[in-house]
Amino acid sequence: MAQSDSELTGKKIFILHPHSVIQDEMLDILIMAGFESYTVHDDKRAIKLLIRFPGSIMFVNIDEGHSEQEWESYIRGVQESPKTRDSKLGILSYNTDQKLMQKYLMDIAVPCGYIQLKLGIKESTRIMLTALEANEARGRRKFIRANCGDDANATVNIKGAGGVYYGKILDISASGIAARFDKVEEYAPNTPVREVQLKLRGSLVLVNTTFMGKRADNVCVLLFDAKMDQGQKLVVHRFIKYTLQRSMDNLAI
Repeated sequence: MAQSDSELTGKKIFILHPHSVIQDEMLDILIMAGFESYTVHDDKRAIKLLIRFPGSIMFVNIDEGHSEQEWESYIRGVQESPKTRDSKLGILSYNTDQKLMQKYLMDIAVPCGYIQLKLGIKESTRIMLTALEANEARGRRKFIRANCGDDANATVNIKGAGGVYYGKILDISASGIAARFDKVEEYAPNTPVREVQLKLRGSLVLVNTTFMGKRADNVCVLLFDAKMDQGQKLVVHRFIKYTLQRSMDNLAI
């Protein structure tokens, strides 16, 4: 049986009307864990995205935007519509009312749970990660790859024996980059290349890499050192998060 795209590449995860702490902290953790996650701030656009990307997962913050009754109607509508019913929903809320929780978990039966944000960001994130794992949201891929070929502020330079070589990053993941250089040394595959400078919009980060090979048009593939520290990883993942979100925000639907 042929595998679906989501089985191979993972499911898109949307968070509708996120609290600021979710947008700033939880999303970092989700991206670093390999889940392709986005924020959405418009209810109608969220519906269009679910239609555009069948099988997606969406967590809805029911504390903002609508009354309890309006949110109930919206969520029931998503789960019952032929266009979106293959999506899976979860609830985010600071409200700990047991009747409200029972309504969403038992009556409406949202498959991704009711996450109580009052438990704190760490526990809330742990519960969300468990729900995403249970729904196989990561797919079979190991890393999220973000295309940034159109971003003039995603560049790289390498200090080699012949001087400094400047390149344009075409795509980036937690494992490494592909970049096009005007000129670059002829490294053998698996050659360590140290102190490679990445410029990811406003952030500069020095990383150690391994040269994996060169494709046409001087496109080189560099893998990050496995010992890359957490600070470096966070810069890379936040750029991935920014690039993915920008691409989704610019998507015409």
